[in-house]
Amino acid sequence: MEKACRNCKVIISQGEKCPICGQSNMTTKWSGYVVILNVEKSDIAKKLGFTVNGTYALNINE
Repeated sequence: MEKACRNCKVIISQGEKCPICGQSNMTTKWSGYVVILNVEKSDIAKKLGFTVNGTYALNINE
């Protein structure tokens, strides 16, 4: 089951620690997602504050 980091919202499918911020504060209660392929050119990434390419949850439900 995929988990989202409560701190930076990155979605991971394996492990217990966030590869971006290093936190272990993960949840399975998230909804919506966005995939960022190029943070330098993405207006959405800038607007949402994402600085690393990846898949992110739009809402953390806890």
